[in-house]
Amino acid sequence: MSTIGIDYTAAYEQGAGIGRYVRELVRALAAQDAVSAYRLFVAGAGRGDLPPAPGSNFDWRPTRITPLWFARLWHRAQIPLPVEAFTGRLDLYHATDFTLPPTLPGMRTLLTVHDLSFVRAPETSTPVLKAYLDKVVPRSVRRADHVLADSQATKDDLVALYGTPPEKITVLLSGVDVRFGPVEDADARRAARARYNIPDGPYIFSVGTVQPRKNYARLAEALATLGPRYADVRLVIAGGRGWLDSPIYHTIESLGLGERVLFTGFARDEDLPTLYSDAACVAYPSLYEGFGFPVLEAMACGTPVLTSTVSSIPEVAGDAALLVDPYDVDAIRTGLERLLDDETLRADLIARGLAQARRFTWERSAQHLIQIYRRLLD
Repeated sequence: MSTIGIDYTAAYEQGAGIGRYVRELVRALAAQDAVSAYRLFVAGAGRGDLPPAPGSNFDWRPTRITPLWFARLWHRAQIPLPVEAFTGRLDLYHATDFTLPPTLPGMRTLLTVHDLSFVRAPETSTPVLKAYLDKVVPRSVRRADHVLADSQATKDDLVALYGTPPEKITVLLSGVDVRFGPVEDADARRAARARYNIPDGPYIFSVGTVQPRKNYARLAEALATLGPRYADVRLVIAGGRGWLDSPIYHTIESLGLGERVLFTGFARDEDLPTLYSDAACVAYPSLYEGFGFPVLEAMACGTPVLTSTVSSIPEVAGDAALLVDPYDVDAIRTGLERLLDDETLRADLIARGLAQARRFTWERSAQHLIQIYRRLLD
């Protein structure tokens, strides 16, 4: 029986994004593989902080040493303290969040690189974070036995920017959890609005950490230029505060949109299907994404989507969303007007979106990942 270590730290620390990716993938693995022994490494946690393991063949391996200290020890000082000191003996270690820790000689390693936004859209990262990632991620990619990319776009970036051999990279597509589906219950919708202080009336919904890559400033500019008959339409942004976010809030205030743009903070996973379903449309004009969960989640909930023509997003959206240049405010505005007004377009995108979302399942992702594990261990 093989013993596989998985870095679960992002799932413990982060509600969305990479955290969701790791949580959902591990949950699906537990449903698919009852044979391999899995050890879930969690930095910055104690065993008492963690829920029951997702399966009988899964075991927590937490440590109180924080991710920040591991970054200092492993990647800045390059102290060769192997991850096996915390996980115990392993046959394979899967690093799920860009960077690969030191390992003992002979251990097989798999690294997930979600995107290279810090290279492709450097203005969306802080200088300190970019400098760190520019140093550590290429080194981790070179060291890993194999690399997972969230999309073909990320694989192409790894090849073009780092010179990674294409055969060293496998695209592992993410899924949409089955809880995402249309919510028709009026009471549930009213309760969600009340929970997040969303007034009555139509709203454009956007999901993601408040940071430059999500393009909220241009989205607010597009809202401001909608005609007077859209004066009752609000923009609701669900996401925690991120980095370099002050200019976003400044733009919104300077446009006089303080009452029309609502920041809910992080929205609970269980509330997202209702918030998607209640929205007039979802806007996700991101400047760069390795995958883009909100696009598929909105589609699964039967809500039409406006999103970007860049990076991985066209792969995810297919022909089931309205794609616009994320740097063009007029294109974003025109797209929003079409989604708010054109009932034929809305109905078509809703039908296409429901079908597109059904193509992406965590069960399929886990099955593919198990094949990759077995190939590396063979």
